[in-house]
Amino acid sequence: MNRREFLTGTAALPLTGCITSTLAQAVKPRVKLAIASYSYWHFDPIKYPIKKVIDHAAEMGVEGVDVLKVQMPSVSPAYLRGLKRHALVNGVDLVCLSVHQDFVDPDRAKRTQQIGETLRYIDIAHELGIPCIRLNTGRWGTSRNFDELMANRGIEPVLPGHTEDEGFKWCIESIEKCLDHAEKKGVVLALENHWGLSRTPEGLLRIVNAIKSPWLGVLMDTGNFLEDPYPKLEQIAPQTVFVQAKTYYGGGKWYTLDLDYKRIAKILRKVKYRGYISLEFEGNEDAKTAVPKSLEMLRKAFG
Repeated sequence: MNRREFLTGTAALPLTGCITSTLAQAVKPRVKLAIASYSYWHFDPIKYPIKKVIDHAAEMGVEGVDVLKVQMPSVSPAYLRGLKRHALVNGVDLVCLSVHQDFVDPDRAKRTQQIGETLRYIDIAHELGIPCIRLNTGRWGTSRNFDELMANRGIEPVLPGHTEDEGFKWCIESIEKCLDHAEKKGVVLALENHWGLSRTPEGLLRIVNAIKSPWLGVLMDTGNFLEDPYPKLEQIAPQTVFVQAKTYYGGGKWYTLDLDYKRIAKILRKVKYRGYISLEFEGNEDAKTAVPKSLEMLRKAFG
């Protein structure tokens, strides 16, 4: 035993091994929280400024902001640069760009237009330093409005003269045409379990598994499986790259779910998910009180 081993008592354990072991015990993987800008604006006539959402995130110690594209007053280079700088000086990451597109349309020209829009969204995300965009499949459009769609629990009849298989074919082909650009810009496409073809875990995974690209993953929205959500969330968890976590303080506009976030956290831990949990408050309570309550609940659930 040399003098160092005698003084430290580490003859059987090299110093580097001791440090590594100590760090492994001290540093436990944890998810990061974000706030969806949608939490402060539910499609009201006056848009809630995204810079103010960044301010709120910084004040509450939240690491990220999930930006709803239709909430942005502009996509001019000057606005995007200003938003990016505002996030930087407040120590907040811009983590997702939630966008809308519709690939479920028999008109090839309309699908091509939607592909072009998606490519533009990828460019906007790249300009902002955002690593992923929320992707939709789109839907058949046979409901008179969104209220009717929600009254039918998100179920919508197929467009007369067409089949669901056609819808999946159009959607898969359209997403495939976006992937090269997404890879070049370093932006992951995160397909949400939203209304339309991805309303069920089977429909969502049918698309993702058909494409099998590292630049396409799943965006898990905890509030979009209206019946028996937990087994469905388990199905999509292994391919999840981003999570939007719904809360409904004050009651939801269309529906309210009593979600067990400790159970959801367990589902995500099982698949070693270490990405963001983005709060999407969708209740009628004032966001000034509901968002802090939601964040406290998520912090307790996810640790």
